[in-house]
Amino acid sequence: MFSRVTSRRCICTTSLLLALTLVPLTARALTVENVTFADSVTIGGTPVPLRNAALLRYLKFIKAYVAALYLPEGVKPEAVLSDVPKRLEINYLVSIKGPDFGKGAEPTLKLNQTPAELAKLRSRIDRINAIYKDVKPGDRYALTYLPGRGTELALNGTPLTVIEGADFAAAYFGIWLGRDSIDEGLKRDLLKGR
Repeated sequence: MFSRVTSRRCICTTSLLLALTLVPLTARALTVENVTFADSVTIGGTPVPLRNAALLRYLKFIKAYVAALYLPEGVKPEAVLSDVPKRLEINYLVSIKGPDFGKGAEPTLKLNQTPAELAKLRSRIDRINAIYKDVKPGDRYALTYLPGRGTELALNGTPLTVIEGADFAAAYFGIWLGRDSIDEGLKRDLLKGR
């Protein structure tokens, strides 16, 4: 026969296991390097789930930032730069001057675009580069693309600008997710999902 204590333990254990199985595994925030990202964001009124988050190291030992990719369910890694909603959030672990964002992006943009494509994008690239502000550890930039609207750049939740064009979004998100990305390990981790 079960004692009262054993019976209570059994009921408590069963209740705990039942509660844990009812919590959806995909509905959880993700923390990397003490930086937490929400399990989903809303883009154009539609929830878009977190694909994954990962750390970028500069020169292999400086922890520069943690990035998170939000992408609709069912979008395959090879379609990440297509005309689909997406968000890339970057939480900085180091300070960076505003003008350095454009300087850092330019080599990767040149690797992924032909000279003619780059010329077509130049005025929009210059517009976004002019908007970047200095960041310190803990600041977070978000690039959010909504088809038909454009790519919004926001700092710590405050929108700064919207740049039009699916071609611009593909090129700019390509800095992190393109054929020749800024860091292949970061790209692989963001696209593989969790």
